[in-house]
Amino acid sequence: MRLTTFQKALWAAAGLACLAYGTWVLVADPATPPRAEAAFRPVFSLPDAEGRIRTEADFAGKHLLMFFGFTSCPDVCPTTLSEVAQVMDDLGSDADKVQPIFISVDPVRDRRLGLAAYTSAFHPAILGLAGDEVQTRAAAESFHIYFERQDDPAAPDGYTMSHSPALYLIGPDGDWLRQFAYGTPASDILNDLRSRL
Repeated sequence: MRLTTFQKALWAAAGLACLAYGTWVLVADPATPPRAEAAFRPVFSLPDAEGRIRTEADFAGKHLLMFFGFTSCPDVCPTTLSEVAQVMDDLGSDADKVQPIFISVDPVRDRRLGLAAYTSAFHPAILGLAGDEVQTRAAAESFHIYFERQDDPAAPDGYTMSHSPALYLIGPDGDWLRQFAYGTPASDILNDLRSRL
């Protein structure tokens, strides 16, 4: 059968569409990580409760479980920190190979409310960090996470914080390994960690 010019153009367009879809699947499918992830090394430089600046270099050789949130968070933050606390308990003797870190996206209010008391209420191993606006933005950008203050008359002090809810796993060499979506059971996080320790 002889194809017309119009038919040839249609077949070419269909072929390009299939190629584009295949490329999208490889790039956009969360089960297929982008190749650039191996070189992704997030950084942070933030003070702890005593005012000492802590960076990722302080924890070289350990896996880091990193979470961005705020102490007035009504659901996502306490749920995630509870999961982290369960993971730390269940790690047993391997717990010293993992450092959980909570970075405040509402640092002024969280320092006033007592960030260290908040994190230790979940687990004594969780380290809370709260910097100034510049330090906080720099850490968030390095992790590619979003946060923003939002007015809410029903919330404490009349505002809340919208933020990325994932838990991030950083390897002992500083490489970003993966993120756990909000609601990932502690058992799943634990199994993943044990396979790496």
